[in-house]
Amino acid sequence: MALVTVIGRGHSGTRAISHTLYASGVYMGRTINASGDLVPPEAMYDACRVMAPYVDRVGELDWDFSRAISADIPAEFTALIERYLDSVLKSSAPERGWKIPETTLVFPWIARLFPDVKYIFWVRDPRDCVLDSHITDDLARFDIDYPPTVDQRRQRAISWKYQYDLMQSTPKPKQWLEVRFEDFVLHQEQTLQRLEDFLGYALARIVVRPEAVGRWKSDTGMHDFDFFEPALRAYGYELSSVAPASNGGAPETSREAR
Repeated sequence: MALVTVIGRGHSGTRAISHTLYASGVYMGRTINASGDLVPPEAMYDACRVMAPYVDRVGELDWDFSRAISADIPAEFTALIERYLDSVLKSSAPERGWKIPETTLVFPWIARLFPDVKYIFWVRDPRDCVLDSHITDDLARFDIDYPPTVDQRRQRAISWKYQYDLMQSTPKPKQWLEVRFEDFVLHQEQTLQRLEDFLGYALARIVVRPEAVGRWKSDTGMHDFDFFEPALRAYGYELSSVAPASNGGAPETSREAR
């Protein structure tokens, strides 16, 4: 069974690789939306809620994922994932896969259920990730405990940190590739070669927009947070020239700049 999935927070540019896979003849499920997500998503959302109680918040912006990583996977979770992936798992297509950002929320259990899948971890500058809204901004939708806030950018940044920490805490599958969205856009041929070497088949070329890179530089709202810095350094992003917001964002009374 040749399967590939894309891991990455919403607005990480994952639709670019999903559309690339689809254009390359990879079966991405019976129905996909404009973002390249396999839909309907409700079974995946419910699966996220099954795993959520296995994560413990141990500080203002810190979580302990050890129970989620080591616990036996409930049969309910497996059934929900199989329902969500029904069209992909039953397909006879030689190359198959799926993409939906919520896969990231249950990555520890997905990696254990599908140890032979090829995982593409799609990375984007978090300052660009928080510019637009996504359903995973409010982690409470998926029963995940986090410090509440009325500030939308702070909420998005917390969601980003949660998902980044979850990825860093989870043992990586044997077939794992990390790709920066910025490299895919600005150095498409070189990045596609890496992807082709990893997947073992040729990929189509899609239209990319260079202006999608570094949008935060012209943004007038809050987009930089102190806990972004380790990831910015780890993935080679330039640091902001102004001091970021401390402890995850602006005061609770602030609102997102429009």
